Amino acid sequence: MKSTRPIDVHKLADEAKFNSFHCSVLLWCFVVLVLDGYDLAVAGIALPSIMKAMNVEAATAGFMASSALFGMMFGAIALGALADRIGRRWAISICVLFFSVFTAAAGFTHDPITFSAMRFLAGLGIGGAIPNAAAQMSEYSPKKVRSVMVTLMCCGYPVGSILAALLGKQLIETYGWQSVFIAAGAPVLLIPFILKYMPESLPFLAKQHNDTCLREVVRKMRPDIRLEPHEEFLVPAEDKAEGPAIGRLFLDGRGLSTLMFWLAFMTCLFTLYALSSWLVKLMGMAGYSLGSSLNFLLAYNAGAVVGAVGGGWLADKLNIKWVTSAFFAVAAVSLTLLGYGAQPLFLIVAVIGASTLGTQILLYAYAGQFYPTSIRATGLGFASGVGRIGAIAAPIMIGLLVSMKLPLVQNFLAIAIAAVIGGVAVALIRQRLPISSHSHDTRAIGQLP
Repeated sequence: MKSTRPIDVHKLADEAKFNSFHCSVLLWCFVVLVLDGYDLAVAGIALPSIMKAMNVEAATAGFMASSALFGMMFGAIALGALADRIGRRWAISICVLFFSVFTAAAGFTHDPITFSAMRFLAGLGIGGAIPNAAAQMSEYSPKKVRSVMVTLMCCGYPVGSILAALLGKQLIETYGWQSVFIAAGAPVLLIPFILKYMPESLPFLAKQHNDTCLREVVRKMRPDIRLEPHEEFLVPAEDKAEGPAIGRLFLDGRGLSTLMFWLAFMTCLFTLYALSSWLVKLMGMAGYSLGSSLNFLLAYNAGAVVGAVGGGWLADKLNIKWVTSAFFAVAAVSLTLLGYGAQPLFLIVAVIGASTLGTQILLYAYAGQFYPTSIRATGLGFASGVGRIGAIAAPIMIGLLVSMKLPLVQNFLAIAIAAVIGGVAVALIRQRLPISSHSHDTRAIGQLP
């Protein structure tokens, strides 16, 4: 009788070669984030028409627009933690259900309070989608290209925002503001396909003793190996650990690092939302016309795409911790230079885009690699959720600074200080953790017959 040989499920993914299976996971996660980005951006695009239709003032409109941000904060935390209990496919499907149904429902509202309630509920799904998709992509990506695959996936978010901008104007002019919200309900039809074609987490399947599905996923991911009936899959010790997933974020030497991830997410989202809310206004204060200021916004977004992909590539070639910390440093320096009016301005703004959005996507990739699979979605969800405090605070704080009529450089220095704090936080994250599962006597996949 042949002896059982345990196979480490993490080695299966780490040592895989990129193939059509990985492309499928990347495509599904990318599509989810495109839809996610559309649902968040659509409110801002339709807001002027909504204000006119509902006869509301700017202050009320601001609350209506920000209600989704509050939902995102709670959704990232709750749905991230839920994914580690019910599986990623179901958690991602629930996110799609929430942001599709309740964004569409917002199109049928006629008053600010009901609209805000629908946007809050949609925000639960919008906030939960990113950490769950990032956790899924981190787990299934081959180790050599893990960071770049996560960053490519995250590019779906700005693509969704661009899609909302392109479709929004035409739909609103032709069918009214409600149309851009109602159209967002269509992705609910994708949920059966997500459940059918998106693979479940390998450790989750192993813990559920679902050997049939586990072997099917392995066959697609690793067509280069042959599994014998007597072989079984090993769930590493940290993925077997019992107890609340939230508490385990602080166990095994992860306590300080978890807090530093939260601080890094908070400061990075602060810089992102400060710039997205106030860049055009600040450049206008510097004497540039509206047209020129909008060109700065285009340069910022162009740089952001380059920074996202380039940052992922660098993280795979070098050390993701120090690449992320360096991106924060570049953001701080370039923001300071912009405040002093250094030239060439468009290049500096593009570098700011690369080193702010690029940093945020790197943080998702880094946190996804940092936490064990069993608490990965929880870790990402809490970091993303707590980070939303920075996103909510940024427009308010920079708005207060602008109202104080301070010199322009001081506004940019305030944003740069947040980047400095974020860089220090990343530098304090513990790079290596004591992982007990490494002590198991498991065979590398390359040694299998």
